[in-house]
Amino acid sequence: MDLSSSQLFLKRPVTIKAVVTPRWKEEAQQQLQGQINAIDGEMQQLDMQGNRAIAEIKKQSIQPPGPQVTQQIESIQGQVNERKSEMLEQKNQLLQQLQQVQVLEMNQEVNQGQIEGIFTVERGENLIQKMQVEVLLRDGVVEEIRGEL
Repeated sequence: MDLSSSQLFLKRPVTIKAVVTPRWKEEAQQQLQGQINAIDGEMQQLDMQGNRAIAEIKKQSIQPPGPQVTQQIESIQGQVNERKSEMLEQKNQLLQQLQQVQVLEMNQEVNQGQIEGIFTVERGENLIQKMQVEVLLRDGVVEEIRGEL
């Protein structure tokens, strides 16, 4: 085998960007709003489960409740509040993202994330240049591939 013509297959991150269009904006807002609504639903369900567990403990205990029962109730309430706090943080992040999407200008390019791609490299090629590849999408369709394939 001739070493001068050998190739090596490597993985590289490929940046995915999208052009802001009315359709992209609408889809992004719907997706974020769906996630916000899901968190709201989870928080309501968490409240109901916590209240149900506390009611069950109260129902099974003697009146007035002893210190052990009070401690169980406080523990449940603490767990519920901690989880709700985490959910509220997620919701606030999503609301900020939703606000950012709303102020984006049309035809602006935004990062959508990264995927991995496989490429070949040969002796004498510039590896740094080959690692820098972007795919630009317009409404889900590849509009441009930037960088060396």
